[in-house]
Amino acid sequence: MSVREPVLYDITRLADDDVYLFNEGSHFRLYEKLGAHPMTRENVDGTYFAVWAPDAENMFVMGDFNGWDKISHPLRPKGVSGIWEGFVPGVVKGAKYKYHIHSRFNGYKVDKADPFAQFSEVPPKTASIVWELDYSWSDENWMIERAEHNRHDAPMSIYEVHLGSWMRVSEEGNRSLNYRELAAKLPEYANRLGFTHVEFLPIMEHPFYGSWGYQTIGYFAPTSRYGEPEDLMYLIDCLHQNGIGVILDWVPSHFPNDEYGLGFFDGTHLYEHADPRKGFHPEWKSHIFNYGRKEIQSFLISSANLWLDAYHVDGIRVDAVASMLYLNYARNEGEWIPNKHGGNENLEAISFLRRLNEAVYNRFPGVQMIAEESTSWPTVSRPTYVGGLGFGMKWDMGWMHDTLQYMSKDPVHRKYHHNKLTFRMLYAFHENFILPLSHDEVVYGKGSLLRKMPGDDWQKFANLRLLFGYMYAQAAKKLLFMGGELGQWNEWYHEGSLDWHLTQYPLHEGVQRWVADLNRVYKEEPALFELDFDPAGFEWIDCDDSQNSTICLLRKGRLEKDLYIVPCNFTPVPRYHYRVGVPKGGLWREVLNSDSKIYGGSGLGNQGGVDAGTVPSHGRPFSLNLTLPPLAALFFKWEGS
Repeated sequence: MSVREPVLYDITRLADDDVYLFNEGSHFRLYEKLGAHPMTRENVDGTYFAVWAPDAENMFVMGDFNGWDKISHPLRPKGVSGIWEGFVPGVVKGAKYKYHIHSRFNGYKVDKADPFAQFSEVPPKTASIVWELDYSWSDENWMIERAEHNRHDAPMSIYEVHLGSWMRVSEEGNRSLNYRELAAKLPEYANRLGFTHVEFLPIMEHPFYGSWGYQTIGYFAPTSRYGEPEDLMYLIDCLHQNGIGVILDWVPSHFPNDEYGLGFFDGTHLYEHADPRKGFHPEWKSHIFNYGRKEIQSFLISSANLWLDAYHVDGIRVDAVASMLYLNYARNEGEWIPNKHGGNENLEAISFLRRLNEAVYNRFPGVQMIAEESTSWPTVSRPTYVGGLGFGMKWDMGWMHDTLQYMSKDPVHRKYHHNKLTFRMLYAFHENFILPLSHDEVVYGKGSLLRKMPGDDWQKFANLRLLFGYMYAQAAKKLLFMGGELGQWNEWYHEGSLDWHLTQYPLHEGVQRWVADLNRVYKEEPALFELDFDPAGFEWIDCDDSQNSTICLLRKGRLEKDLYIVPCNFTPVPRYHYRVGVPKGGLWREVLNSDSKIYGGSGLGNQGGVDAGTVPSHGRPFSLNLTLPPLAALFFKWEGS
């Protein structure tokens, strides 16, 4: 039965300070003020609605409570703030609604979803849903200790997950698991494989499932495809209780042009830049936010804060930062407007990113802000007070491209591309890097990680284990997209599930076990994580043996006793009596060997360890006489005399 009570205008959640801070661009908790908020006034249950539409001539709220009547429930402007508001009695949690907008320009009328909605209908339906977040958390211990898990000198091994395709129920039409079902499986799995964090591809509401969430339309609402907001909270809670941090992908770089969304919201280019040379993305056919508009800064920073505040997430990975930084990104000459200095830098976006990071770290000092930035823009992960963008970490896209290009070469040709392995160390400590083997590398015909590897099946698996070993030896944090740990043959497909059946086969199970053991040792050994962002934590022992396609590096912790060496052989030829210089005498224990039979290797190795002899090598006073198995990475820990 529809409700026809009049809108009440003497109820507001907006103080004068709220309006001032919003218009100034400094209100970072707008989700508490704008949108739809159930409340009780004088024993009357209803919902307070507030929406920003400064160029609307009239604004109405419609929904299942009034038979979707477009004009029966008008809202009223709050002064000259551009905000329209009103309280509708009888509208309670769960009601579906939209705004009907009459623009003051050209008679434009449109129905819009609520930009601040905290829940929405399951796509392809598009209505917003009145909601009030109500969840009792059980992750107190994690939240107290969260900063320790996110420190730069803590281990960070991230499992990147697309929730809709991690695991599906084939018996029920190949449907995705919901948030609660994921909570019963994902935390245990991530924990068993030793990952410290999971990173979700964007879970903010998005109309097109095939965008993987990167075409965000609901910046304050988790997608309803997998359940209600509290169900997502339960999943995050379970991850925290299993000692797993949660990072969310977040997309402030662009948004889709669906009519019910943010674009041309009140008959003007309200959220997007009006000039298409700055406001339309030619590659993604989507809108670009007007970062110079103060209210947009409040909107976006409030969105980031919501996930950190209400959902207890531990980090935000900001997508496509490069597209924000450059005015000529994906544009030809004449298709972009230089900045006031004549350059291609987007000064407004730079200012916004700095404000974003300052605001987040000021309120949530224990989290991490992570940039996916694909160029050599300087000081991305340096503080704003030294001129940086203020991120805590940055993806190392160069390492990913160079390494995968190298690993795809037939080993007989690798000696001609040896610099692909070593170039990274020229810039490795310019930023606080994460090494990503992400979803972008296993889609659109690029082939799975396993299929990128050359050789017969045995060599493909050996190469894949070597790739992972080499990654974990590097000075940086780690990220692996789901399926890589299974050695999947198939590319990732968002409409399917991971090929879980593969673990019944020894070579695939061996890759999974190898990843688990890498994570275990990585987390246990300070030499492998403590100085990831400090040049004092890394030395080359030998980076010049291109003829044999081998490298050997030294990792160090803060304590003198924390030492690891990692030799890698990138050919299928065993290297016997291979001498490697080391800084200390005594036993160097072979902790990990990717050629071990338990991983599917040939079983060649060094019988558990090697004593360092007093034969100088590589400028070191001691050396080891090693056997390097084919296509293998070895991890040796110094055990002392």
